[in-house]
Amino acid sequence: MPRYSWCILLLVLIPLAGFNNESGLYTVKLRPTDIDADKVFLLVDKSDYRLYLYEDVTLRKIYKVVFGSRDLQDKLIQGDRQTPEGTFHIQSKRYDGRWSRFMLLDYPNERSWARFHQLQQQGRLAANADIGGGIGIHGVEYASGIRDAYVDSRINWTLGCVSMKNADVNELYDIIKVGTPVVIRR
Repeated sequence: MPRYSWCILLLVLIPLAGFNNESGLYTVKLRPTDIDADKVFLLVDKSDYRLYLYEDVTLRKIYKVVFGSRDLQDKLIQGDRQTPEGTFHIQSKRYDGRWSRFMLLDYPNERSWARFHQLQQQGRLAANADIGGGIGIHGVEYASGIRDAYVDSRINWTLGCVSMKNADVNELYDIIKVGTPVVIRR
């Protein structure tokens, strides 16, 4: 009977091993010449602390990321340290002295404003509440003592942005263009 159990175990594990090439997607180096920037979109999954870079329907790279608050709720107002959820686009890109690179999202967008006003009408947000803005994707803040280890350890430290290791954000910055879609979900 033990021999039969090993055979079943092997039959179960061998097919799974073929699908477990995801680890290579963390270490693959991408260059702008390797990818069609017009077909790129980013999926940020707050529940697994990952940013997935897709080219059309092909997953090309996975990056580790961190956010604002630990509870990972959707952004409601300025100062809540939450990372917004929804579909956004890269509005601008710049080199940044604090975070290495910064890619500004178009938050708040039309959908964000609609949700914000709905919550105000329901009385869940104050009439004078501020929706906030300035949300983007950036590196870690070395001058403040924040290092790549924060990303590896899933230590949320931002005011609502998506933070990556500096080498990763530098690579991403060179690949994507203004207008790239970014979906953030929980």
